[in-house]
Amino acid sequence: MSTESKPRASQALAKRLQDELMALTMNPEVGVSAFPDGDTLYRWVGTIEGPINTAYDGLTYKLTFVFPSDYPFKPPTVMFRTPCFHPNVSKTGGICLDILSSKWSAMLDIRTILISIRSLLADPNINSPLNTTAATLWADQKEFRKVLLEEYNRDVRKVTDGNS
Repeated sequence: MSTESKPRASQALAKRLQDELMALTMNPEVGVSAFPDGDTLYRWVGTIEGPINTAYDGLTYKLTFVFPSDYPFKPPTVMFRTPCFHPNVSKTGGICLDILSSKWSAMLDIRTILISIRSLLADPNINSPLNTTAATLWADQKEFRKVLLEEYNRDVRKVTDGNS
């Protein structure tokens, strides 16, 4: 890439992210939100509320979005900041979701990612688990919710107490 095209690419990326922020602000989606993290437009914090009538009902999760310089042609890196006990979420916050890798398209946006992750909470892909314990427990939603709440409350206490 020539040095002249790099500033244009950077400007295009900034414009795309500003447009996405405006769309999220002007037309909010129930249960999800995202905003730049501090002064940089290239790192965002997202929030997802657990879908109603699921094991995640009443819980709130924070995510980080890091946008590569070639976004939207490459997907952002999205990780759970709040630890999430889920079949398709690793202990380090990684997410197994096809639109964040092999099924990525430049037509997708932050809103779509947030909605897809929220939907994943309610409907995991048990055949592709990152957390086998969560995948095994998924069939028994009562037990799954019990373990989920134990994990969630322990992790929230760690963050609140400043021990993480």
